[in-house]
Amino acid sequence: MTPLYARHKRSTLAIATAVAAGALLTTGLTTGSAAAQTTADSTATARTAGSPAALSAATRVSLIQKAQADVADTAQQIGLGTKENLVVKDVVKDADGTVHTRYERTYAGLPVLGGDLVVATKAGKTESVVKATKAAIKVASLKPQITTAKAEKQALTAAKAAGSAKTSADKARKVIWAGSGKPVLAIETVVGGLQDDGTPNALHVITDAATGKKLYEYQAIENATGTGKTLYSGTVSLTTTLSGSTYSLTDASRGGHKTYNLKHSSSSGTGTLFTNTTNTWGTGAASSSSTDVTAAADAAYGAQETWDFYKSTFGRSGIKDDGVGAYSRVHYGSSYVNAFWDDSCFCMTYGDGDSNTHPLTSLDVAGHEMSHGVTANTAGLDYSGESGGLNEATSDIFGTGVEFFANNSTDKGDYLIGEKIDINGDGTPLRYMDKPSKDGGSADSWSSSVGNLDVHYSSGVANHFFYLLSEGSGAKTINGVSYNSPTSNGSTVTGIGRDKALQIWYKALTEQFTSTTDYKAARAGTLAAAASLYGSSSTEYKTVAAAWAAVNVS
Repeated sequence: MTPLYARHKRSTLAIATAVAAGALLTTGLTTGSAAAQTTADSTATARTAGSPAALSAATRVSLIQKAQADVADTAQQIGLGTKENLVVKDVVKDADGTVHTRYERTYAGLPVLGGDLVVATKAGKTESVVKATKAAIKVASLKPQITTAKAEKQALTAAKAAGSAKTSADKARKVIWAGSGKPVLAIETVVGGLQDDGTPNALHVITDAATGKKLYEYQAIENATGTGKTLYSGTVSLTTTLSGSTYSLTDASRGGHKTYNLKHSSSSGTGTLFTNTTNTWGTGAASSSSTDVTAAADAAYGAQETWDFYKSTFGRSGIKDDGVGAYSRVHYGSSYVNAFWDDSCFCMTYGDGDSNTHPLTSLDVAGHEMSHGVTANTAGLDYSGESGGLNEATSDIFGTGVEFFANNSTDKGDYLIGEKIDINGDGTPLRYMDKPSKDGGSADSWSSSVGNLDVHYSSGVANHFFYLLSEGSGAKTINGVSYNSPTSNGSTVTGIGRDKALQIWYKALTEQFTSTTDYKAARAGTLAAAASLYGSSSTEYKTVAAAWAAVNVS
């Protein structure tokens, strides 16, 4: 479960998510028409060959079924042990025929947490394997030396220490923990109830089954044509459904997405579907009423723009790429200053903010939160350390992409996160991608201590990288917003444009990143993506390297 921002208020608030867990100054094309044309042609060819191919639902299902049928052979080919098995999670196919299959792993029938991997094949031949852990999976015994009750007690203690209320150990299971160090037999306990701010709780605690030592913990709730009169995006078009004489906020063209009203309750249910006798939704003004429709209009608009962004930009059909829509819930709790994506219900939930008159339903928040769902269903970046920062940054990056994609005149695209919802109360945004430290806590560049920061702040390194890759360093004005992005090494970076930067990040996320990817591995993954899309001697590839160097990642 991932709320919109950290539960304990700080000088700057931040957006969140969950587990599933050379100094180049400037680069330009060679002068001369013949050389320039040759470079352009080779770049276009490389990009076409490495670009993800659009897959029909039937083709995708067929690829997954084939991969699942071949898991025994695949496990043997990549050198897994006899007790290990693979379970297909997702598949991506490039235009050149390369198939990237993402697997979860089991050992003696037990889930291996941190054992996920991606296998790239072409013409039946294995091209590469990216693993979350390089350690061999082998444990001496599958019999726990501690009781389940002891593991549950430790999990409950951890939840209460984090401020959780009404906690209960919902379930426990044996697993193999391979997320760090030597793989060991462990007990995973899930604690339910509520977090300290009223957000639903799904705390996963991993306990060493031999020693009783706590190995890891993460929160699995992640900080998602009528006329919509929204609070943040002006008057917009909404796709709705007419049944008899009643309209509903059901978007059949986008996987059946629905928008529900929780009426200021903290229910785990769906609530009541928004319906109307006319096809106009909201008033454009905030209201503290539990039946207010304006927040629903914003939420429905955010969901449809996020769906369209992923479909148009990457050919991805919904959060899971299976054509199935999530659903949204508004008016969660009373004066609940948060929003979160929950992969277990496959839903997006919004609070109404202070005095129930500041709903957290702005466009970039919607794109950010639902992008946590994409991360959970692809790389599954662990919500801790550097991988947690990358998880947060991924949602900032794609949330920004959604905002620019929507091209909304009332909420123009920018590299500011949460600038419309004004959580800080002084008109400042939650985050700045051009210079993350402007929020008072985020890191502009990498250091050995970045992994010790709250993940909302360690995300600054990747946010800054993405801004530099897109727009470059120095001062500039974009859509009326002034930016001045520095570099840690004093270099000058010339951006390649946001569209290319998004393609590189998405390809790396879906084909290169794993649950344990850190900043060094993210650099390698984005370089691999850039090489596949544009060529290893392209301007794009060199600029990826330069942008990482500019945030001190090498």
